[in-house]
Amino acid sequence: MTGNWDLRDEPWIPVRFADVAARVGLRELFHRAHEIEDLELPVPPAASGLLRILAAMTARIVRVGAERLDDRKRADSIEDWLDLRDGVLAQGRFEAAAVDAYFDDEVPEGRFGLFHAERPFLQDPRLRTQCVDAKGKPNPSGVNKLVFGRPTGVKGAVLFGHFTDGDPVPIPPAEAAWHLIAQLYYGPAGQCTPRRITTEKPGNGEAGPLRRSVSFHVWGPNLFTGLVLGVPAPSDQVDLDGEDLCPWEDDLPDPLAPGPLTWPGRWLTGRARHAVLLVPSVDGNEVTDAYVTWSNRQSASAVADPNVILDMPKAGGAPFARRADGQRAVWRDIDALLLKGNSQGRRPLVFDDLPSDCLSALRVRAYGFDQDGQQRDSGWFEATTPPVLGWQQGVSDAADAMALHVARCHQGAEEVGRRLDYAAKLAWKLSTDPPEDPTAKVKIDDKKPGPWARAAVGHYWPAAERTFWQLATPQQLDIPAHRPFVEVALDALDAAMGSAGADLRGARARSRARATIRAAVPHP
Repeated sequence: MTGNWDLRDEPWIPVRFADVAARVGLRELFHRAHEIEDLELPVPPAASGLLRILAAMTARIVRVGAERLDDRKRADSIEDWLDLRDGVLAQGRFEAAAVDAYFDDEVPEGRFGLFHAERPFLQDPRLRTQCVDAKGKPNPSGVNKLVFGRPTGVKGAVLFGHFTDGDPVPIPPAEAAWHLIAQLYYGPAGQCTPRRITTEKPGNGEAGPLRRSVSFHVWGPNLFTGLVLGVPAPSDQVDLDGEDLCPWEDDLPDPLAPGPLTWPGRWLTGRARHAVLLVPSVDGNEVTDAYVTWSNRQSASAVADPNVILDMPKAGGAPFARRADGQRAVWRDIDALLLKGNSQGRRPLVFDDLPSDCLSALRVRAYGFDQDGQQRDSGWFEATTPPVLGWQQGVSDAADAMALHVARCHQGAEEVGRRLDYAAKLAWKLSTDPPEDPTAKVKIDDKKPGPWARAAVGHYWPAAERTFWQLATPQQLDIPAHRPFVEVALDALDAAMGSAGADLRGARARSRARATIRAAVPHP
């Protein structure tokens, strides 16, 4: 018989202390959070979900006197709640006795066991009897369905390693915990293992709440600071009065009833659209199989996650979480994190009302999973900015000026980047199929862009990032933003075209393309 594999004390979370990498359990993570400089989970979507789980636990554990950070009386006044949070931050660390009290006394026994027979952590043991075939035999989904990056079915894409459905490779419990969390937040929509609750047996479900999005987190000088600031402030978008229980604290949910969305625990941890159950080996040293299916037949809540940028659709309608793009560097979203909001989007709610006395030390950690809305996964990424949150709009006049300057720099980089893409296509057209009338307007065929646009853009964005950070300083506040990026774009065009301008036609094409790029500089 397997053991529980207790996540409180088993070393499953990779972290970095000042001078050493290690793995810790939940208890040690909270005991030593003030010493931990970084999370190092190799699966970014798992890290994104884990930070939300840890933030919910933080709200239960930290307290000033008898008041916890999830105190609903404090939630009636945002000023009172922010004062309480300041008091928590001033303590500088989690109190060991409060950590142990939460894990040992306040949560029912066994709830942190990854393989617990009755209530495994973040899993639904009912799947053993609800996911069965026509003969009543267990119908698990396979371990490959659990692990992101492995193929499932005939057309499944392989992101990492070589695996087949016919020869699934078991995984260690720690890795299973990472992918369990990733499935609950980023799992696919559409076909899944059928689950019978009533006479019907649906075999399809909705996408996870963070699917294809990029998630932004306040990153402090240590994990303690980041976790405290990761607890979202009370918001009237969610229920501030209802009983707030995280999945591991509550009874098993009714799959046919709407789930409550309360502050802060359920807002952070109770929005999963998937139900998962791990199947361990006999000795409990590996996970050999898994059930992955739908968790609730009610429509998902439209309330925004507190860690995403909300973009406004151009045609109007409800805002949506900014999409993750593996080709888009995080610095291109900096202005959306600093500005309060505009017609295009709104910064994450968790970035509002940050304490001014520590802003200058705060960075941004981004986790993205480049996916479509259904089944296809392209790749994930993780990135961290320099300390930029001291430039948030609304903090001071100096910060307002920097936030607007950063926005101008970003706008300049984007406009010049688009101009470069067009200019490179124009140069190719003029070099290979010039119009008879050299003064005529050239029509670009997007189906035949030529090789230079892709190469030029590939050269441009890494160099543009270096230029952006050189400009994004108070010393460069009054420098116009477009011209430096134009110089970068001209170099990128030359690198892409190479020696193509050696003949007269190529030289003319290059000259016209460069003039097109230079036109991006606004006239005084």
